[in-house]
Amino acid sequence: MRKVLWRAEGAVRHVLLNRTAKRNALDAEMIADLHAAFTEPPSPEERVAVLRAAGPVFCAGLDLKERAERPQGASPIEAMLRAIEVYPLPVVAVVQGDAIAGGNELALHCDFVVASRGARFGMSLAQLGLAPSWFLTKKLLEVAGPVLTRKILLLGDPIPAERLYDLGVISHLAEPHDVDRVADAIVHRLADNAPLSLRAMKALIVREMAFREHIAHDDIDRMVEEVRRSEDAQEGMAARLARRRPSFRGR
Repeated sequence: MRKVLWRAEGAVRHVLLNRTAKRNALDAEMIADLHAAFTEPPSPEERVAVLRAAGPVFCAGLDLKERAERPQGASPIEAMLRAIEVYPLPVVAVVQGDAIAGGNELALHCDFVVASRGARFGMSLAQLGLAPSWFLTKKLLEVAGPVLTRKILLLGDPIPAERLYDLGVISHLAEPHDVDRVADAIVHRLADNAPLSLRAMKALIVREMAFREHIAHDDIDRMVEEVRRSEDAQEGMAARLARRRPSFRGR
């Protein structure tokens, strides 16, 4: 069975993370399939895309076992997230459970996030000896602001969906039994709106939020890559896989 399922049905493009045994952790195949789902141009009938996940967890982030075997170089997750960000139509994420690290970014790159009260969002990279790229940090700053971004990144602890909703980081909050109904109501409202207006407004938002992309950051990119290549990064991922406390040495 495929780990990502997607189909267009009338006005709605449905995308489903379907790797429940691994808490929907993103491996290379899933990233490629998500990229394909959001780069295939929508038909004239389509108005909105919906991203859901099977099982109790939305997405636990990147597959650490696969990442540990490929310790160097950036993940293709950035191109996939960018495809979601610039998808011509609104994208609604339905977050029924935890969205951590890459799962957090996956949700926040969507236009609307409908989250269960039991869900948590977070970036645990500092606890693994890793660091987010310029692209990933830019999205956090856009949606969360500098104060909350510091808390998310530097502490690395998950934050309840209720707190993010109160701060305006996610758009909708629902009881666990009501998440799909709330999400479907939003999808239907979007599908009833004028399609040319939706496309133009989505393009406006994407273009006007792109100003940080033009800030010079080659030195930061090199620093992040050094972190990814570090002994601490290898130790952090090995410790997480072994479910033990890491021993970081700053090298």
